[in-house]
Amino acid sequence: MNIVLVAIDTLSARHVSCYGYERTTTPFMDEYAKTGTLFKSCYCQAIPTHPSYTSVYTGQYAITHGIVSHGGTRDLDRGAPFLPEILQQHDYTTCAIDNLSPFKPWFSRGYEFYISPRLHGAYAQAVPCEQLNARAIPWLKSHAREKFFLFVHYWDPHTPYIPPEKYRHLFYRGNPTNPANSSLDGLLKHPFGEPWKQWFDQLMPGVTDAEYIVSMYDSEIRYADHGLKELLRTLEELNLVDDTLVVIFSDHGEMMYKHGLYFDHHGLYDQDIHVPLIIRSPKAKTTGLQVPHLVQSIDIAPTMLDAVGIPIPPAMEGRSLVPYINGSLDEPIYPYLVTEECTRMMKWAIRTDSYKFILARQQDYRRGPMRELYDLTSDPNEMENIIDQHPEVANELETTLESWITTMMKKNGLTEDPLVANGLTLGADWFEWVKKHGYW
Repeated sequence: MNIVLVAIDTLSARHVSCYGYERTTTPFMDEYAKTGTLFKSCYCQAIPTHPSYTSVYTGQYAITHGIVSHGGTRDLDRGAPFLPEILQQHDYTTCAIDNLSPFKPWFSRGYEFYISPRLHGAYAQAVPCEQLNARAIPWLKSHAREKFFLFVHYWDPHTPYIPPEKYRHLFYRGNPTNPANSSLDGLLKHPFGEPWKQWFDQLMPGVTDAEYIVSMYDSEIRYADHGLKELLRTLEELNLVDDTLVVIFSDHGEMMYKHGLYFDHHGLYDQDIHVPLIIRSPKAKTTGLQVPHLVQSIDIAPTMLDAVGIPIPPAMEGRSLVPYINGSLDEPIYPYLVTEECTRMMKWAIRTDSYKFILARQQDYRRGPMRELYDLTSDPNEMENIIDQHPEVANELETTLESWITTMMKKNGLTEDPLVANGLTLGADWFEWVKKHGYW
């Protein structure tokens, strides 16, 4: 069976219409999910890009593979299991249409073909889905009679949100430059404030309404959805639909303008870590399933291997989701999930069906709380920190989280929390920025 793995970078499940978003951002994906399995509660194990994709490829927690931040100096151990290498060893022709390898060399491991438009000098996040499809679709047609694994990495929803002109008027209704609107007032107190303002002025000079920028993010998603449609239609044209496993996911979501975080992916709130996961397997016994139970990005590689009959390496820590896809399982496989970030902020989080607890190892640049607790049932947007009202819940979750970290450190021979040992990467200079501007 062939495999097509598609990443739509920076796509929050909270902005996908088949996940309940009020705008029709993903009409193709909505229909496509009806032919496969939609995982309603998938969460990335680490953010942002480098640790997240490394976890997807290895099927391992970041605390195990060691890539806990974006832009760090550590290399991935050669002994770590790596999905494309495993597939290549099982006679797959492997290809990536991707821009990650120029950042970190391990992202090209196991690929016979690695096609990166960024090598032409393009800014990685600005390469549109049309350009990627212009490489992916001819490759598919050329290798249609081989057993192949194709990874396509769309970047369109990533900042800056500058969709093609015809997509820019789909969702916004109102006056984007209304002087009475103050939703962007805190932007310039953010380290990205000035460059983001320059980007906003390219779209709409004098914009004051943050919801206008949100609408551009949603428009970028709609554009990527169209690119996905064109790619997967090629499988139909080549009569490969019944011989191809298709997996659609994202590495992380995106914060809009809540919590003092403006249009970026840091902060372990669900807007950032809740990601789409849609899997279509020709061998599935039923279609149109929606799985409500907690799953995570480290489950993607084991699931793909299991689905095509390749043994899952013992070093992979994720679980196969094939029993969900086949309809033979409808029970939780995880009582909770753990995730982390160490790029702009240094934090751990534990999430259950009902609560989210966030624990900072270092004060963040905006002097946010060191401990946060959210009731996800009554407050799904995580706007009210109830740590003082429910200390017993927070203490229980903190104990579980710390126990998990200690166990994983022991398993991996670590003597220090890897976030503390690694230190902040891209956010290290943000502290000097806020001090210089008198925000501390």
